[in-house]
Amino acid sequence: MRKLKNQQYDVIVIGGGPAGMMAAGRAAELGARVLLVEKNESLGNKLLMTGGGRCNVTQAEFDDKKLVAEIGKKGKFLFSSLSLFGPQEMMDFLAERKVPTKIEKGGKVFPVSDKAADVLRALKNYLQKNGVEILFGATVLGFEFSEDGNQKRITGVRLKNKIIHAKKFILASGGKSYPATGATGDGYSWARDCGHKIITPMPTLVPLKIQEKWVKEAQGVSLENVKISLVRGKLPVETRHCLVSTMGDAIFTHFGLSGPAVLNLSRKITEFTPENMPLSISIDLKPEIDRKALDIFLQKDFIKFANKDILNYLPELCPPKLAKIILRLADILPAKKINIVTKLERACIVSLLKDLRLTVIGHTGFEQAMMTRGGVDLKEVEPKTLRSKIVPNLYLVGEVLDLDGPTGGYNLQIAWSTGHAAGTACGKIKE
Repeated sequence: MRKLKNQQYDVIVIGGGPAGMMAAGRAAELGARVLLVEKNESLGNKLLMTGGGRCNVTQAEFDDKKLVAEIGKKGKFLFSSLSLFGPQEMMDFLAERKVPTKIEKGGKVFPVSDKAADVLRALKNYLQKNGVEILFGATVLGFEFSEDGNQKRITGVRLKNKIIHAKKFILASGGKSYPATGATGDGYSWARDCGHKIITPMPTLVPLKIQEKWVKEAQGVSLENVKISLVRGKLPVETRHCLVSTMGDAIFTHFGLSGPAVLNLSRKITEFTPENMPLSISIDLKPEIDRKALDIFLQKDFIKFANKDILNYLPELCPPKLAKIILRLADILPAKKINIVTKLERACIVSLLKDLRLTVIGHTGFEQAMMTRGGVDLKEVEPKTLRSKIVPNLYLVGEVLDLDGPTGGYNLQIAWSTGHAAGTACGKIKE
């Protein structure tokens, strides 16, 4: 391990992900001597994977109330940090560093270059410009403490062969998702050592495993603008047993379902234990039209294409691979002429197009989860500064907190906002 420039720092940031880099850069910008400690040999490994390598940097929702509503009940915690550094401020931050952004479908914000590496470059430049010292390949073992009456304070970060001292500490070690990037969830145990309550970490924004064998045949089939509902058991989707619905895109995999709409739905599914199963996914392939109107539409088309094989017609309404599966589920021969399709068979097609049912048997876990749900209890953290209410010189940011949002840039914005708020608070070195 290389020799450090300083023996005493104002701020030590643990974790070189989005929240950690923002926190370190901001604190140094305000004049603090900052050390960023990273276990990997490079910064922002997970950042480079976001948005399929394009980096969905934020969500273009500039009304804080609406942004918080999309995140959910715990999103209210963000009001203070969003008011100081929200989506517009992040876009401006990148623009000032020659990384212009663009807004795409669903309010997703990407760099114009479509390169996550450009976002990472801007952050690295931010760190360098403000003199942040970076220690790579550093395995943190925990904190060193002192007792001041009944209150515990952190005095240093314990590494394998040394202790590094500072006045303030920012924990930005991330969650447990994407362990291939080095995520282990160690920060939860360090926060627990400080006296914090940890809400059990669970994978979220995660692909779903499906029981029905036919999903493997549909592998690779993409669905656009479909309605996907979570239903308890096999009950009709229209009943009160529909737990939550979302609109968006999905894709079939060899084991089940993925895609933005499915990942967002997984936020609800991970709340359920095996005792709550079975849960079903209902896919409405034609959400813009109700069952009655769809049946009338089919009747007209069946007259128009009376001599056509049903298999040659159905791809007008759904992807070809799915058309074959729907006919099999409806027990209709693919070569059957439309003019001899019965009323009951037509009703069955309508039913499958409006309520294609799949049984959820689980998810792919932290290995493929985009985020972690759970972490440090928000009740124990000050929303404005991200300072611990238990250890006065500890700040907690990003995925280590029990705070997560849907896909679409929300989670990176949580990282930017909380990191910036903690960095601002820690940059006030005379405090």
